[in-house]
Amino acid sequence: MTARILVVDDLAANTKLLEVRLTAEYFEVIVANNGVDALQICRAGRCDIVLLDAMMPGIDGFEVCRRLKADRLTAHLPVIIITALDEARDRVRGLEAGADDFLTKPVDEMALLARVRSLTRLKVFMDELRSRAQASNKIGTLELLQLSADREALGGHILLVDDRPSSSERVAAALSEHHKIDTVAGITEAQHNLGAQDYDLVIVALSVRLFDPLRLCSQIRAMEKTRQTPILLIAETEDRARVLRGLEMGVNDYLMRPLDRNELRARVRTQLRRKYYTESLRESMQATIEMAVIDPLTGLNNRRYMESQLGSVLQKAETRRRPVSLMILDIDHFKRVNDTYGHGAGDDVLKGFAQRVRQVIRAVDLMCRLGGEEFVILMPDTDIDYAATIAERVRSSVEGSPFPVEGGRNLPITVSIGLADNSASAAPEEILKRADIALYRSKTNGRNQVTKAAA
Repeated sequence: MTARILVVDDLAANTKLLEVRLTAEYFEVIVANNGVDALQICRAGRCDIVLLDAMMPGIDGFEVCRRLKADRLTAHLPVIIITALDEARDRVRGLEAGADDFLTKPVDEMALLARVRSLTRLKVFMDELRSRAQASNKIGTLELLQLSADREALGGHILLVDDRPSSSERVAAALSEHHKIDTVAGITEAQHNLGAQDYDLVIVALSVRLFDPLRLCSQIRAMEKTRQTPILLIAETEDRARVLRGLEMGVNDYLMRPLDRNELRARVRTQLRRKYYTESLRESMQATIEMAVIDPLTGLNNRRYMESQLGSVLQKAETRRRPVSLMILDIDHFKRVNDTYGHGAGDDVLKGFAQRVRQVIRAVDLMCRLGGEEFVILMPDTDIDYAATIAERVRSSVEGSPFPVEGGRNLPITVSIGLADNSASAAPEEILKRADIALYRSKTNGRNQVTKAAA
């Protein structure tokens, strides 16, 4: 998996060295030698990942990162800050500026490539979510994404896997002020907790002796429930090779011992912020999908959903040689309700009608609103004679008692119904046409009745 990588450093020798390393791994490399140019390149959407030198004249790397993360157009870009500084406070400063990782010069080639590949996978995943959310929700999408990115990363539920009490107690003490921490020592207990509860982050110590902690990480990535749960490793200096292997299999971040309390908190915040942002994208997509197929007034599925289901239901019924019936319903004299009592009363009738009909049809029947005062009910495994029985039950229920509307009124309502089945044709347009003709006959013959389509 390749990516466009922006390398930002004021020293040409440094940019050339990184360019050669990354180009050899088939990454496309773009170079900038100052913060202003880097910001322009990022805002133009010309890169996927930023490798950013911390110490530059003018705008330093920390400030460039801070500006990138504050801009809704670039907040999603992964940033790795690279510097000669190796103090914990500098790493914390970079993470608090919004950096996704922090590497020290001279840059270890294996660590660099593992980080870039890991962030490339993340960027591709995030871009797909962003693209779907923006395509399906035109109104307010950028505002939603920015608010999601700015959400404070507190109150996380974290699973800590560590069999050394002294170590786990220090980690828990550093995080428990702002997060809920569950600590386990064994793989069975960890698996049980992951299956039983929802965690925002899993912290795994590579020093665990009773089982292979990377095996647990691979299981977390393999399980559908935890596939997107971020993982943070705690490693010793000699664990370098295992850390790189963990990054390759999908671990999100790591910390080397001895642990710095502030760096631990900062890295946890980074992972939780990213997780909340991803969840907001998913929720936006789900809400938009529901809006596309749900009628907001009645809560029923809409015509688009009905048409998408009708063909597959009829095809399956034809294969199994089973009957399918379709009922079209039209509220009688509905225009008169709107004209006499107002559209608010009309809306009350529509909502009450949907609720009342759903109470008397079967759980397997699919009721949708076609539009206006027209509804349709799709009834699988139902011949037209039994469908007529259900339709009569619906008609009687609607007529049985008046509908309360705004202003304290109670309006008598009736419904006309047309029925058709798949005995003459399994084509969706044909069964709809035949049911509509039957509905027309119900209306012309006096309304408030059920009519079956001619055989």
